Amino acid sequence: MATYPGISSEAFRHPLDLQAEQALRSVPGFNLVASKFVEFIYERPQLVYLMGNSIQAGPRQYATIYGMFRECVRDLDIYPEPILFVSQNPQVNSYAMGQENPYIVINTGLLDLLEEDEIKTVLAHELGHIKCGHTILIQMAMWVMNAASVIGEMTFGLGNIVSNGLIVALYEWRRKAELSSDRAALLVMNNPRTVMTTMMKISGGSSKFINECSLDEFIKQSEKYRNLDEDGLNQIYKALMYVGVNGMLSHPFPVERIHYLQEWTNSSEYRNIRNGNYQRVSVDTVNTEPSSNESERLRREIEELQREIDRRKSSDR
Repeated sequence: MATYPGISSEAFRHPLDLQAEQALRSVPGFNLVASKFVEFIYERPQLVYLMGNSIQAGPRQYATIYGMFRECVRDLDIYPEPILFVSQNPQVNSYAMGQENPYIVINTGLLDLLEEDEIKTVLAHELGHIKCGHTILIQMAMWVMNAASVIGEMTFGLGNIVSNGLIVALYEWRRKAELSSDRAALLVMNNPRTVMTTMMKISGGSSKFINECSLDEFIKQSEKYRNLDEDGLNQIYKALMYVGVNGMLSHPFPVERIHYLQEWTNSSEYRNIRNGNYQRVSVDTVNTEPSSNESERLRREIEELQREIDRRKSSDR
């Protein structure tokens, strides 16, 4: 595992993520929707709901998962530490939300399917969203989708501002944002096969038959999917699938994410970051990064937490 003190999200953000965000912000109506979102939507009710209807991870609640979480927080140099919730939900899913009070929710369905290093991959991915500042736009996207579905009943003054163009731009950005978070997961894990295996399992893994799944075959499937583009009609079909007759997709297909991840794994950009040569948070920006004392305190707490986990495992034998 690797640690990247002072790293800026600009060091690893995918260019398609940046381009899609710029395109989104240029769509007519974006600024008005953003102002209405700030006016009507607050984070606190969501946090209250999670606090009352899920388990907040900590040193004595899901200690193993919390220990991995804190390691990811340290490795990506995120401060202050977000809150981690575990939700009783069979759906294999997780998500990051919140701007002033960022938090991550991970479902029990995901915990039951994945191995520990794969769970850590998911945690690093979600923390990547927080590191990149994606969460406010993700919340806006969800709000706009809901607003568009009940626009006739709303009185927020949005009118036709919640247009198909804005909705398409939001979805396009959300898909590209996943590529940046995949890079964050790779930086933390430093093992592309672990990250790709996690993607494979989330795509269609079964805890009962996972021994019959092959990552190498899934990578070949990714290559076959890319080769479909040789037929122009297939490219049209792919575009239509992302728009979707039953609603647009918020994530790229896993086989595409594997392709982008492999590309970056073989890049000089990735190697430079691994060697400590990366863009750091500017001293001219507002300092939200931990001081050296804070980093040292976090390191000691992680070590203390690991000792507590080891002690409990020994006592259970």
